[in-house]
Amino acid sequence: MSTIVKTPSDIAYIRHAARILADVLKEVENRIQPGIKTNELDSFCNDMILSKGCVPAFKGYRGYPACVCISINDQVIHGLPGTSIIQDGDIVSVDIGVNYSGYYADAARTFSVGNISREKARLITAARKCLELSIKKTVPGNRVGDISWAIQDSARSFGVLTVNEYSGHGVGINLHEKPHIPNFGKPGTGEVLKKGMILAIEPMVTSGNGKVVTAEDGWTVVTQDGSPSAHFEDTVLITDDEPIVLTEF
Repeated sequence: MSTIVKTPSDIAYIRHAARILADVLKEVENRIQPGIKTNELDSFCNDMILSKGCVPAFKGYRGYPACVCISINDQVIHGLPGTSIIQDGDIVSVDIGVNYSGYYADAARTFSVGNISREKARLITAARKCLELSIKKTVPGNRVGDISWAIQDSARSFGVLTVNEYSGHGVGINLHEKPHIPNFGKPGTGEVLKKGMILAIEPMVTSGNGKVVTAEDGWTVVTQDGSPSAHFEDTVLITDDEPIVLTEF
């Protein structure tokens, strides 16, 4: 059974975590540029999160050693920050989790750096649109499959493929909760969505064959064929009315 947030205090804490996360991502957008190292971005995010009275949710989670995941070009998710230098023409996915007093929010954006190719620009647009359209399906009475289908169908309309080995998830009381939210599926299938659920919806798309492998560092997931990838994610609260994107900025 998925966690359903019932108390105003629960929602307030999760909202605060999400607000801090959005602020950090906005600062990353302002700072990311050619010449910066990924571990410099990681350190900045770590310091900013701590300065706001929060804790980096990813650090130490299942042994992950860094604050954020930074994935460049053919790196899909879980990119491990290090001495890699971001270059003009790169697209960079930054995935962040924030813990505020035991409550969680999770979000990601793919940023363009300098002059990127048309292929990469199309990927970013596709991933963003996949997220936007899938969020519209996040209403009581719909099912998880409606979210998944919206992601898959939108990706196809842009001529790109979803990465199906990884998925979105519930979030809030824990970093990862039920339901599992695949980036592909059929309408009208899966768990029924209910008011109070909080979901981390995260489409990942690639211009290649959609297959992925894990790099030698044991964390970074890359496309099998070396094609570029884009990843967007928001923490979304289901209400009686329209869904609320808690990590929007």
